[in-house]
Parts: sequence; C-alpha cells; structure tokens
Amino acid sequence: MNTEPGDLRPPNPPTHASPHANAPLPLVYSCSGCSSAAQLANHVALRLDRCGAAEMSCIAGVGGDVPHLMKTVRSGRPIIALDGCPLVCVKSTLARHGIDPARHYQLQQYGVKKRTHEDFDPAQAALVLERVLDDLHYEPLAGAPHHPQPRPETAHG
Repeated sequence: MNTEPGDLRPPNPPTHASPHANAPLPLVYSCSGCSSAAQLANHVALRLDRCGAAEMSCIAGVGGDVPHLMKTVRSGRPIIALDGCPLVCVKSTLARHGIDPARHYQLQQYGVKKRTHEDFDPAQAALVLERVLDDLHYEPLAGAPHHPQPRPETAHG
C-alpha cells in the first residue's frame, strides 16, 4: 500500500464502476494541536486528502463558527473525525454543533502516545494511515465513493 509521506497516488486505484462514483468525498477533520499525537492526526488527515480518500476541512473554523466552513460541515457529506488523544477535541467540536461523525478515530486506540515537545513517529503515522484506509475500504461510509475490491485472503482462511 502506498502510504509513504511523499506518495500522492490514490491508495486503491478504481477497478469497477461504483454507484457512488460521482458522490462527493467524505470530509475529514483532525486534531492539529501541539503534541506529537495531534500532529500525527493532522498528518493522517492530510494524507487522506492528498491521496483522494477524503477532503480535509478546518475544525478550527467549525469551532469558530466561520459561515463558509459551517456550510461545509453541515453539507450532509460523511465525516471522518481524527482525534490524537482522549480529549477528543474534534468529536467535541462537532458535537457542539449537533454533528455526529460517520467515523471517529481516537488514535490512542492505535498505540499513539501524546508527547509534548516531540515530533510524531513517521513509521507509526504510516501504520495508522494504512489502518484508516483499510477500514474505509472494507467498511465504506454510506454515500461516499467506493471502488469494491475483494478482501485479500488471509493465511487463516
């Protein structure tokens, strides 16, 4: 899977027409605070945007009630929320406006530790990105574009 920081190719090139092929991409909102976990969440959201899996929008603008960004968040598109730590600022900001994300990822569940004055681990970011992409591929969001592909066989059948 192409999850390297500089790789901008889509994670799974389309192989079949989808009934949602012309549907708008889901929106992704991420934590972007000062900790390593926050920056990892932001990095994953940027990668999802750059590879075409989602369109990143601004959670700070939602928190600040910026009209254009409020219109976007209320557009009805599926929302992916990426929170770096258990404070769940993204989920809480959305909830403040009565918005429930279609998918919420709290990165501590993937072993991401919140550290101050440190950068995130790029290898861990690649693993988190791969897990999120796999989840979105095998459990697509309702109304989001999806290009079905068979699930790969595992050694256990």
